[in-house]
Amino acid sequence: MDNLTHSLVGWALAETGLKRRTRFGTAALVLAANLPDIDVLFGWAPWPPLAMHRGFTHGLPGGVLLLPPLLALLLWLWGRRRPAPESAPPLHFGWLLALCWLGALTHPLLDMQNIYAVQLLSPFSDRWFHTDGLFIISPWLLALLGGGIWAARRYRRPRYALAGVAAAVLFIGVNIAISALAWDAPRIDAPYANPDRVFAAPEPLAFWRRDVVWRQDGAIAFGRFDPFVRQAALLDFTVPAPDNMSDPRVAAAAASSRQVAKFLVWSQMPAARIVDNGRCSKVTFGDGRFTGPMMSRNFSVSAIHCGARY
Repeated sequence: MDNLTHSLVGWALAETGLKRRTRFGTAALVLAANLPDIDVLFGWAPWPPLAMHRGFTHGLPGGVLLLPPLLALLLWLWGRRRPAPESAPPLHFGWLLALCWLGALTHPLLDMQNIYAVQLLSPFSDRWFHTDGLFIISPWLLALLGGGIWAARRYRRPRYALAGVAAAVLFIGVNIAISALAWDAPRIDAPYANPDRVFAAPEPLAFWRRDVVWRQDGAIAFGRFDPFVRQAALLDFTVPAPDNMSDPRVAAAAASSRQVAKFLVWSQMPAARIVDNGRCSKVTFGDGRFTGPMMSRNFSVSAIHCGARY
């Protein structure tokens, strides 16, 4: 999710009354809600789980358990060095720590709602978790959270912020249920597929619609799903196209490029397009979640391999 959404989640939780538990209560929740994205500063790191976006810092061991105490300590030290306004609640390290843990927990739980997924168990597992419940930037979620915050501050009633948070949770739950229907649609009706991987991407405004992509036997197919039109079937779907990942030219190109190797660690539904040019092959790697039925230039990397013919 975008950082505005993460910030609004932390702010909305603060407005439920949690901000009065300790000085810097709002800061703790908002900063912690964005803390896992610190991994964007460590793309150079030699340790892959840290260099991977949505890896270690988005996992329960790192981003939720280990990082929040550091933030809480920094806020506590800052508060000890600066005089507090008379209206501010007392500085309480225990509550700072609890709020930092709570704010940090919301981050991977939100990021798990879209098809980018997160490695919740990193570094102990590289498995990706996703529920496909939200578009990467959901205007509906922004409105629910923003409305709750506005009402709570306008009328000085924390229950409005709590209502906004509850409405956001309900909205996410409904969308997860819709995505679950979309995941099953290719299996229980035409094309009667048996995918080894499936994603259902929500639209930003028509949040109930899904762009479905699945992989089976080394081929990727796409379809559209709308529960208001057909509750258990796709509206339409494409003919599966080979992902070419078993082609020896693809393996050779991947082995020749560090950038491609990093891309393939991140990619969850890789596909390759091969263009032969004399004795060399240019291989473009994409991800089925984002390329659509036709290979696009977005989220793609290329490598050229020159050598033996296959």
